[in-house]
Amino acid sequence: MSRIGRVERTTKETSVLVEIDLDGTGRTDISTGVGFYDHMLDQLGRHGLFDLTVKTDGDLHIDTHHTIEDTALALGAAFKQALGDKVGIYRFGNCTVPLDESLAQVTVDLSGRPYLVHTEPENMAPMIGSYDTTMTRHILESFVAQAQIALHVHVPYGRNAHHIVECQFKALARALRYASERDPRAAGILPSTKGAL
Repeated sequence: MSRIGRVERTTKETSVLVEIDLDGTGRTDISTGVGFYDHMLDQLGRHGLFDLTVKTDGDLHIDTHHTIEDTALALGAAFKQALGDKVGIYRFGNCTVPLDESLAQVTVDLSGRPYLVHTEPENMAPMIGSYDTTMTRHILESFVAQAQIALHVHVPYGRNAHHIVECQFKALARALRYASERDPRAAGILPSTKGAL
């Protein structure tokens, strides 16, 4: 049974296509017009072993905000769609990833309830190329809102902005991979005492 999500989202500000296969091999085809964001989404696919296609055409003549936000919303919706009924998955996942001087700790619950806790070092460089570093939290907020998951991301230390953001995406990828994988001991079982996720 394939676990594939496909979402197209079009507004006056952006046109977004996202396709994700949770049982892929990490193949990616990413194009948002924001180079560093493409790099982060590539990390998400490769380290999550998700086959991920993202094509966004946004109003970059204004700034990158709408492009980044709308892509994250579509990605969250596609991830939720790909999860399906969540029967037989692990549901919980966590991963700690270092990147040189930076460290990210990510824990996820595919709970059906959106909630984000996010901490990272203050006074980071404000920009990485055309990527506004304050957008990392907003990406996660947008993704969580549509994916309907609980996500805790903590970066206790780090100095280089590129490293601080990238280790978050790598750890998120692994945590989502672990949480969404099928548990061989729980075939046919929904991991919830409520009977719903």
